[in-house]
Amino acid sequence: MADHKLILITLLVKLGIAASVSSAVGRSRTFQRLLMARRRTSAETVLMLSFLLVPLTLGVWARITVPNFLAADMSLDTVTLIGLLVGPVWAMLSGMAMAVPAVLHREYLTLPFLASVGMVSGVAGLLIDKEEIWSFTPFVDLSLWRWVRRTLRQPKFDRQILLLLLIAGMEAVHGWLATEFPRRMFALRTDAWWLRVLVWLCAPMVVGISLKVWNALRVEMKLEEQKRLVLEARLDALQRQINPHFLFNTLNSIASLVRHRPDEARVMIVKLASLLRAMLKDHDSLVPLREELGLIEDYLDIEIVRFGAEKLRVVEEIELGTLELKVPSILLQPLVENSIKHGLEPRIGGGTITLRSRREGDALVIEVEDDGVGMAEREFVEASGNGIGMKLVRDRLQMIYGANARFDLASRPGRGTRISLMLPVENEGGWPPISR
Repeated sequence: MADHKLILITLLVKLGIAASVSSAVGRSRTFQRLLMARRRTSAETVLMLSFLLVPLTLGVWARITVPNFLAADMSLDTVTLIGLLVGPVWAMLSGMAMAVPAVLHREYLTLPFLASVGMVSGVAGLLIDKEEIWSFTPFVDLSLWRWVRRTLRQPKFDRQILLLLLIAGMEAVHGWLATEFPRRMFALRTDAWWLRVLVWLCAPMVVGISLKVWNALRVEMKLEEQKRLVLEARLDALQRQINPHFLFNTLNSIASLVRHRPDEARVMIVKLASLLRAMLKDHDSLVPLREELGLIEDYLDIEIVRFGAEKLRVVEEIELGTLELKVPSILLQPLVENSIKHGLEPRIGGGTITLRSRREGDALVIEVEDDGVGMAEREFVEASGNGIGMKLVRDRLQMIYGANARFDLASRPGRGTRISLMLPVENEGGWPPISR
């Protein structure tokens, strides 16, 4: 029999080990992703379980080889945890794996016992709702009397209590077997009944600590997922605003030609149909610059028909190396539309729109410039119908890139306007910062 003080210290150390191991493996993105996945392949399950089995199986070996380091053996707690979260088959296999050091130490009952623990806890995990497992705590209520009174008033089947009794019961059976067959199985054994109860309760506390640590990560990941979904919804809403905004302006252009230039109006309708067919396809939020420029060329073809080739000229200064870089879809059309409507249209002789792109370090620079009438930034925003086109572009850049993107507008009366976009080039590490 172990000394009472040694058992108490062992229980405290065991709780500390449970918290530290749970926190350590919880920092791994791979473990988080696999633990929270609804479906896992066999290879992914093995990878996830290895995060627990490798260090804790070594703990069983350390308990055998290091004197008085009894807290390192957390095999029953680990197999119970795996059974509740993963299922009976994998829990049984995990129990057999963790029993190998003990079997080599001639503790032959360890293997069938841990396999049985895996089966029982795995079946319990199938019967109990996962949310109840995640919310499990060995502390039934802050007031045991309040819990008893509530249960007597409205009797119901409490799975939290069932789970607590199940884990503590398996630990009690564990201690009984170790007492009956001291050389064939290890367990913390004592003659003091109060200390024996603490040993039984330590097992559900270890399981509860791990569940609490991982559940906190689970809640955090859920919040991140909700933020991502909200962001996608906002981007989608902006996208739906851009499409009708473009469509209504183009239809107005066609309407101005129908009575006096019907042939040109028919050409514009054909081009608009082709353009809408491309816009109505399912698009990712980010597309290659090549695809975005193709959309702009179709739009400009429509505007050239309306203005005339002699009044609207287009110049493209595009670096070939930028064509495959990703940009937000339908990013440039509102900018080109503003340049035509507020820069070139008021000018009797028309003018030129210049599209530029270049790579500057970790950033993609895109410019839309016209040599129209020009205006101050405040007037530019006010003249663009409450600035809807410009505002949509700014908002989308802010939501997609945050502070990593820049939007600059420069205009001089009588000389023209230039809009410059500086977008980070995406890499494996995310969006790099843009130096100013």
